[in-house]
Amino acid sequence: MARLKRRTSVGGSVCALGVVFWLAGGLVLTPALASAQLGGSSPDTAVGEVVQRILVKVNGDIVTQTELEERQIDAIRTRGSQPVTDADLVRLLRDVTPEVISTAIDELLLMQRGRELGYELTDEMFAEMVDGIREENDLNTEEEFTTALAAEGMTLPDLRQLFERQMLISQVQQVEVLSKVTLTEVEAREYYDENIEQFTEPGTVTMREIMVRVSDGPAGALADAADTAGLARAQEARDRVLAGEEFANVAIAVSDAASKANGGLIGPLDESIISEQVAAVLDELQVGDVSEPVRTAVGYQVLQLEARTRPEPRTFEEVQDMIANNVFNDRRTAEYARFLDELREEADIEWKDDTLRQAFESFDRAERIAGGAQ
Repeated sequence: MARLKRRTSVGGSVCALGVVFWLAGGLVLTPALASAQLGGSSPDTAVGEVVQRILVKVNGDIVTQTELEERQIDAIRTRGSQPVTDADLVRLLRDVTPEVISTAIDELLLMQRGRELGYELTDEMFAEMVDGIREENDLNTEEEFTTALAAEGMTLPDLRQLFERQMLISQVQQVEVLSKVTLTEVEAREYYDENIEQFTEPGTVTMREIMVRVSDGPAGALADAADTAGLARAQEARDRVLAGEEFANVAIAVSDAASKANGGLIGPLDESIISEQVAAVLDELQVGDVSEPVRTAVGYQVLQLEARTRPEPRTFEEVQDMIANNVFNDRRTAEYARFLDELREEADIEWKDDTLRQAFESFDRAERIAGGAQ
């Protein structure tokens, strides 16, 4: 069965500070560590009290420390991180907690709006979902299904809570966000015209080369002699091509470049990656033309232009779906952010942990700055 949600229990070997446990299913944060990192009760507080500690109230609904820890674990797993030391774990917690608590609050707000709109997960809907899972995973008996859930660290109420959250959030997003996002063909064409460079295929060049390497050395008579000899070899190779020999055959016989194995063939290459010096030479050639020897950093090159394609914009019809997806996604993201801002402004958010509030507010500010820069 697909992994829905995993809760783990304490066990295994204790880390250096006695606050992190490693299990087959991943890492579990003890209440002591979470409390210490989030500015809560001391590690001496009774476990039962800490586990049920309320961190924030959102219009009366709560986020507990237990829920936050579960979300932190999921976030760390999603990152693929494997903290080795307590310091690693503390750093990861600092990294994930702002987004984790922000997401938890937003989900509560979305679920509350869903209930306000009259959405609910009925017994019939839940039973249909369960039947689908059982059928998909070939769980023919109630015992098999219960065992499979337990293997995922879940109970039936856990599964229902998960499905209810997903259903409410999805319905609210559909009604409050997606239904308000549109893109007409006129707008799509305007976007195409204003961003034509995004849809332009780069020009390409295919060429052949004969490269005569000239060894680097101190300036002087010997260097001049080597340069003169290299130029003479390159000119001789060019003369052979102009006299009728195939460029490829001369390249195989003369060239010092690795491309000699292919008769000097290079490309097709995106024009943007070709050096300015070589590009300037190629711009003067027609297909089939052979250049004069060109001095480069490694020696002398003789170039032949094999083929060229000019930058060409794709047609609107070719990229219409791409535009629709890109622009629609951008507008959906903006509308979703606007809607969440509206829910937050209207919400009564009562913090029970000041450090967690600061983490939430720092993430919210960073999100706003990032959104304004787009």
